[in-house]
Amino acid sequence: MPLFRKVLIANRGEIAIRIIRACKELGIPTVAIYTEHDANALHIVKADQAISVSPGPLAGYLDFPQIIEVAKWAGADAIHPGYGFGAENWQFAQACVEAGLTFIGPPPEAIRQMGDKVLARQLMAAAGVPIIPGSPVITAPEEAREHAARIGFPLLVKAKGGGGGRGMRLVWTEEEMLDSLEGARREAGRAFGDEGIYLEKFIEEPKHIEIQIVGDTQGRLVHLGERDCSIQRRHQKLIEIAPSLVLTPEKRQEMGEVAKKAAASLSYHSLGTMEFLVDKHLNFYFLEMNTRVQVEHPITELITGIDLVKEQIRVAAGEPLSFTQEEVMLRGYAIECRINAEDPRNNFFPSPGRITRYYSPGGVGVRLDGCVFGGYEVPPYFDPLLSKLCVWGRTWEEALARMDRALGEYVIRGIKTTIPFYRRLLKDEEFRAGTFTTDFLERKLPELTYEEVVEPWDRFYVASAALFCHLNQIAKKSGSHV
Repeated sequence: MPLFRKVLIANRGEIAIRIIRACKELGIPTVAIYTEHDANALHIVKADQAISVSPGPLAGYLDFPQIIEVAKWAGADAIHPGYGFGAENWQFAQACVEAGLTFIGPPPEAIRQMGDKVLARQLMAAAGVPIIPGSPVITAPEEAREHAARIGFPLLVKAKGGGGGRGMRLVWTEEEMLDSLEGARREAGRAFGDEGIYLEKFIEEPKHIEIQIVGDTQGRLVHLGERDCSIQRRHQKLIEIAPSLVLTPEKRQEMGEVAKKAAASLSYHSLGTMEFLVDKHLNFYFLEMNTRVQVEHPITELITGIDLVKEQIRVAAGEPLSFTQEEVMLRGYAIECRINAEDPRNNFFPSPGRITRYYSPGGVGVRLDGCVFGGYEVPPYFDPLLSKLCVWGRTWEEALARMDRALGEYVIRGIKTTIPFYRRLLKDEEFRAGTFTTDFLERKLPELTYEEVVEPWDRFYVASAALFCHLNQIAKKSGSHV
């Protein structure tokens, strides 16, 4: 018997396809949802059943009552939220439970607690997790002055109810802080429906290191090593690496045990990620917890050989973890490049449109999680992520060479993508040495220039098109057709 009768996937794009693949291997039928602007999306074809939701390009994926009704109508007994949309919405998780559906994720209360960044800091401090000095929610400028004097500049003005850099301001003086409070508050309200903001000490030149954990409903918790997510632009990750090039085995063990201790204090089960800032002395501080499957989970799968999404589905069905902490072994190095529909030479401006030609990379140690194809119309309404190109190598040098080779094979034409930018970045000595910190792109971006290269494939297609036109003109003169 399958673990679930049917799973509805309340998401789209590459993560929907990733979940469908895991369900197929577990023998579980799937139902996908889509809006009218996703009518040609690949996840519709991959699922066993697809149901249109409305209205608008985004609203259908956020209409949680409608999604629950669709799941019940389709005969599903579980909902997988993926990441984004309703994945970290505790009310959605609670509504699923109340409707008699299994929410494939952590308990709603854990989502609620970790979604409130101020409460999360308090809970982690109580659990003995190192936290960055900060303040409670700021309600007046005078409070901000008092806490800033205690914490010290530079500091961050941060949104209480979310992440991803929205509602966040880096300030270096009291005057700058006071000018930023209202702007941060308004942005937080628009992004998260919560105008609460707080102050946090800014750790200069840190590494952004996250620990992957997974737990079952019997109380077992395991960590699966770390990922270095320091290559980011405006707090949005672009490249991730597993494991980190700077952590010692002892520090990895220490951080993993702290992450498990923190999750245990929440009675946590399912996948989760504890995110930390790590300074140059390898002191680490709690940043936030993501209570869902991460975009970058494939590189942990590559270095451990463990299918995290299948494990997430199993523990949601009440099964115990299929492995122990002692059985988790980290092998080699893995890199993930997020292939986005953006133009890096134009301030990473979004580049929706039709993909006129598509050729995917392959070979030993290459994995591609994607949702696009030749002829696909990239819509302007969603996140620009097209695919995640991941490679594995026995050594860091082999992983670098393999990623460069795979990026060179990857052909997407008709729109701008981040592929040529990554090829340039991989040649940077600071990146190759692994010494980069979260300010890497801010510092290096002016240097990471490149020219659009005409690849042999492009020359072939241009020559073929020219030959076709020439032959067609000859044929027309003779009264025939090519």
